[in-house]
Amino acid sequence: MTTYPLNLKAQNYLQKLCLDIPERPVGSYGNQLATEFFAEQMASFGFRTECPEFPCIDWESGDVVLKLGDHSFEVFISPFSLGCNVNGTLISASSLQELETIEASNQILLLHGELAKEQLMPKNFPFYNPEGHQKIYQLLESKGPQAIIAATSQNPELAGGVYPFPLIEDGDFDIPSVYMTEEEGTKLLERVGELASLKIEATRHASTGSNVLAWKGGDAGQRIVVCAHIDAKQGTPGALDNGTGVVILLVLAELMKDYRGQHELEIVAINGEDYYAASGEIQYVDRMQDRWDEILLAINMDGAGFHQGRTEYSLYECPEEISTSVQNVFSTRKEFVEGAQWYQSDHSIFIQNGRPAVAITSDNFIELSTNITHTPKDHPDLVDTGKLVNIAEAIRDAILTFDSIA
Repeated sequence: MTTYPLNLKAQNYLQKLCLDIPERPVGSYGNQLATEFFAEQMASFGFRTECPEFPCIDWESGDVVLKLGDHSFEVFISPFSLGCNVNGTLISASSLQELETIEASNQILLLHGELAKEQLMPKNFPFYNPEGHQKIYQLLESKGPQAIIAATSQNPELAGGVYPFPLIEDGDFDIPSVYMTEEEGTKLLERVGELASLKIEATRHASTGSNVLAWKGGDAGQRIVVCAHIDAKQGTPGALDNGTGVVILLVLAELMKDYRGQHELEIVAINGEDYYAASGEIQYVDRMQDRWDEILLAINMDGAGFHQGRTEYSLYECPEEISTSVQNVFSTRKEFVEGAQWYQSDHSIFIQNGRPAVAITSDNFIELSTNITHTPKDHPDLVDTGKLVNIAEAIRDAILTFDSIA
């Protein structure tokens, strides 16, 4: 098979995932369409497939209005916030010490400064949950404000390129909340002590999501897992984050449709990397239980295929034999470069459970995280689909070298 037909298919896949399906946050209709499409394509290439479901929230939002007297302030609804229509005195806190000492019951609380410098990890997030974030949640819930306003800046490490970023993004937290820019927050601080009104139109609906798992080949008792997250944040086409990873999986599946290797090939569209509860990751971890030793290697794609720069790969806890095989294949491709380790994606769940992993992204990863990720700018126009085909071909070639590894 020549590269050109695959390149055209990659373009069509990306069009389907990011434009025909405009948004695919977990639990949404678009997300369900995306996982159904992926499962159908995998089955068409002869893979055995399974789509285990999990409960989740589909969240919808409408208008939001924050007023003090006759003046309105620009605010944005925190993802998964409950709706409200409340009035209360505006109070503020910029540190844990201030938050500990204020009386916030029935008031509207503005968080700024140190308290709003980084996005809070969701209350029940299983993989990373700083004590400081948990302390803030505990204080907020014990103080009982009617609503929360957060004045935030930029934090690409946790929030991507969004400015301002939502301080709170948590369907398990029930105090309504909004967020605003630092500049708007400075203006609002001048009005502390005045009566504020906040109206949020937002609802949570019970829904379901699913991972998609597909298998082929294998009788040696071990498997090679190739994965990418299929979900995206609300409000973005999610091309580089992470439509391109899903496209690589689909191209790889076609390249491997006749695979008969001794190691089972497992291709997984994980559904939840950009979801507050990481439900798809939790489901996969629970599924594995005491079976992690079955995994010879996990390969994860996230942020790959940017039209500028090169494809970057990094290795994690790989035995020498696996490292040598991967590097021998990837080093023959001039568009590939080995880069620094990073942990902000699904390869982390394999590393945390003692399995070797390879992560594939773009060498502009930091720039993309700072300016593009989680924003409407993450559009298919930024993608070189030829790179996606090249990555799929490189992964295929690496997998075929693993038959000599016990």
